[in-house]
Amino acid sequence: MSQKNDTNWRLKAIMGGSAGNLVEWYDWYAYSAFSLYFANSFFPDSNPTVQLLNTAGIFAVGFLMRPIGGYVFGKLADTKGRKEAMTLSVLLMSFGSLLIAFLPGYKTIGIAAPILLLIARLLQGLSVGGEYGTSATYLSEVATKERRGFYSSFQYVTLIGGQLIALGLQLLLQRIFLTDKQMHEWGWRIPFVIGAILSLVALYLRSNLHETEAFQNKGGTAKKEGSIKELLKHPKALTTVVGLTMGGTLAFYTYTTYMQKFLVNTVGLSKDQSTTLTFCSLFIFALLQPLFGMLSDKIGRRPLLIGFGILGTLCTVPLLTTLSTVTTMTGAFGLLMAALLIVSGYTSINAVVKAELFPVEVRALGVGLPYSLTVAIFGGTAEYLALWSKNAGHESYYYWYVTICILLSLVVYIRMKDTKHTSLIESH
Repeated sequence: MSQKNDTNWRLKAIMGGSAGNLVEWYDWYAYSAFSLYFANSFFPDSNPTVQLLNTAGIFAVGFLMRPIGGYVFGKLADTKGRKEAMTLSVLLMSFGSLLIAFLPGYKTIGIAAPILLLIARLLQGLSVGGEYGTSATYLSEVATKERRGFYSSFQYVTLIGGQLIALGLQLLLQRIFLTDKQMHEWGWRIPFVIGAILSLVALYLRSNLHETEAFQNKGGTAKKEGSIKELLKHPKALTTVVGLTMGGTLAFYTYTTYMQKFLVNTVGLSKDQSTTLTFCSLFIFALLQPLFGMLSDKIGRRPLLIGFGILGTLCTVPLLTTLSTVTTMTGAFGLLMAALLIVSGYTSINAVVKAELFPVEVRALGVGLPYSLTVAIFGGTAEYLALWSKNAGHESYYYWYVTICILLSLVVYIRMKDTKHTSLIESH
């Protein structure tokens, strides 16, 4: 294969894998972005914080399915191929979005409404749990060794991009097409219909992807591929994935998913101001990912992780405390960007670091399962714990909780080897 054709193939693979990832995460985040509007449709309570607490609870429960998704789709990716697992995960996400789009509210079907909402989120949790490990593995395997940090950073570009599309659609509906009343009554259903349609586009793109050479050329027997028994032969890699994810995922969900509610409930901004600010900060955050990925290809993965660990430990409490008392949009934007700049040391490279820890026969499972477990425990509960601590009158407790988790991850970053130099991706 010529160098030009080789480059074109890799770019097509990166674009195809990333586009599917973008649609999956759009569907996932549409729930969080529009929960400000549909919370009162499913939970009849006059207290808006309690309504948000209930929707955040279902958001958290959706995360509990992610380890199951990480196992099911990880095993599928390691036995049948990365492409097949990624295609099926998109189909499942599409079904969950359609269910939410046409779900009647509490006033129509009573307690069945929040129960069906929960089922839809469980299906989406299963899908997105499988998405991370398979797409992280795919993007890492199709990249060249010299540019693996750069290529794999596009997983978070599209992950954040999914959130940006959800927020961008929200801005259009808020400011141009619908009134606030229409948004609360039926407008919140629109993004879920769009998500189901976009999934068909992602399905087409993924069905035309090439399988990775690493999977095609792998040795070993079928019994070894994607099995828990084989995965447990790599205890150090497994504990490393848990440790390096804990603080990073908690910080990520704090400054992205939860931040929209924080800016409304704590800072006192309006819903559309909060959405605008979140959109602008996330757009810049997405652009930062490839830059940090390229940097990791030059200096290694470990310095970026340690930088995030140190700055996250020292700055989380001051940043969130100051942000809670800020009075201007400009001030809030500056503080939020400072936080996201710090978090980029983790988000840009965490996928490739995990993929480089495992051999090919259990790579997708090794990346997906321990990551999904950790995200379910720490990332999935971030919004709920933050709202709970606020409702209890001790919001600062949450700031310290985030700090402690980042500190624990920092210990892992300091003790681990730099996977850029010890990668197992070439070992096939």
